[in-house]
Amino acid sequence: MSDTHNAQYIVQRLWNYCNILRDEGLSYGDYLEQLTYLLFLKMAHERTQPPYNQPARIPEELSWASLLKLDGEALEAHYRRILSELGQRNGMLGIIFRKAQNKIQDPAKLRRLIVDLIDREQWTSLSADVKGDAYEGLLQKNAEDIKGGAGQYFTPRPLISAIVDVMQPRPGQRICDPACGTGGFLLAAHDYIVKHYSQQMNRDQRRFLKHEALHGWEIVDAAARLCVMNLFLHGIGDDESEHCPIRVADSLRSHPGEYFDLVLTNPPFGRKSSITYINEKGREEREASVIVRDDFIASTSNKQLNFLQHVKSLLKPHGQAAIVVPDNVLFEGGAGEIIRRDLLDTCDVHTLLRLPTGIFYAQGVKANVLFFERKPASARPWTEQLWIYDLRTNQHFTLRSRPLMRAHLDDFVACYQPGRRHEREENERFRAFSYEELIKRDKVNLDIVWLRDRSLEDASDLPAPDEIIGDIVEDLQAALEQLNAIIEDLNGNGNGNGKRKTEEGLNAEESEITMLVDG
Repeated sequence: MSDTHNAQYIVQRLWNYCNILRDEGLSYGDYLEQLTYLLFLKMAHERTQPPYNQPARIPEELSWASLLKLDGEALEAHYRRILSELGQRNGMLGIIFRKAQNKIQDPAKLRRLIVDLIDREQWTSLSADVKGDAYEGLLQKNAEDIKGGAGQYFTPRPLISAIVDVMQPRPGQRICDPACGTGGFLLAAHDYIVKHYSQQMNRDQRRFLKHEALHGWEIVDAAARLCVMNLFLHGIGDDESEHCPIRVADSLRSHPGEYFDLVLTNPPFGRKSSITYINEKGREEREASVIVRDDFIASTSNKQLNFLQHVKSLLKPHGQAAIVVPDNVLFEGGAGEIIRRDLLDTCDVHTLLRLPTGIFYAQGVKANVLFFERKPASARPWTEQLWIYDLRTNQHFTLRSRPLMRAHLDDFVACYQPGRRHEREENERFRAFSYEELIKRDKVNLDIVWLRDRSLEDASDLPAPDEIIGDIVEDLQAALEQLNAIIEDLNGNGNGNGKRKTEEGLNAEESEITMLVDG
């Protein structure tokens, strides 16, 4: 069986069992978490067996073998004990089991998962590609569970691939994702280096790539453990080390005190940084949190603008960044204008990719990828030309019927001219704008469109009705997010009633539109 078919076979076996557990109320995300715990225990056990014969890092009383001996309630109780005690450890082990809980309440189903599914495979003997591809397949299936919100940590892999292809990571570079989710950017950068430099790397470069090249921050425990397991299954890091490439923390709170050659990231789409607390009446309230840092040019509660400042702060001189940003980062006034001016002056902001709608699992998102290089201090602005590639106008994608494929980004990669940016040429979708043109625009607005939208001129170019409805729903959800932000600002910290009423109104409108189309 080929590696591809082997990976697909493993994914299908594990995923079929998830459908059984869903009847018990277990979500895709919960199921994937339990797989993460059990897979790690199984592989740690396999490493103590021939031909590896490595010393056991997990005490015998908490090992995989201890689970196989039990059944019924004793198995469920012992599994809970293992999760609790391993969560106190350091390194990759501690991240994977941090705040771990058993979500499989039926001991019979837990035993079947352990004995019939996981124990039957020799996971350590599988190649890193098979293990990693199988796990990546599960992550993608998890992201497709849109109703559960699981997709918020998942950037479309074709987009990641294109970004990494133009950034061209190299051996010896320190690579960072300050909002790493399940590790897509870090893994793609690692695989790019292996693919293009495996024959050239010496022993020290290979060790550096495995243990020191990749760095990530993730604020959500569940996403962090999926990321660590994903990296581990691809042969990155090891369970023997106290060091973990992923840190569970809010990366925006402070500068880590270290700098990177490449920053590749897709920060969370929420606009506001906020603190949730319980007021004197016992009600949950949220307060806008303005991030104040000495290394930021502007203080704001807009999370996206803060991530843009943070990414710049992480770069070494001549370090390169690619960051996914929503449209508002390109045109918002106030702090947004200050940050854009500073970025154009202190960095070479050379490329902007306008992304099509319908490619993210999070709905209502109009986004872009901003590419820039940090430069040393200079009296003259570093940006000479911003090249914009428009992949949005007259393009339509959906998650189901027309998903974004890597081939859809081939022309952008060719136009980008990786390593030869001075050879770029304009075409219908790729245009250059000088620093002088940009700085004269109202609020230094970088949201520039020049292509004519054919659907506005010719009804025959309109998408199918269900695609139009999808666009309307996305716009409604984007409007809801903006209204919620306004309501929070108006009410100070409010009790959320205005938000609920807004959601109810828009949800009702969405239902009416859907019924009209179905009718």
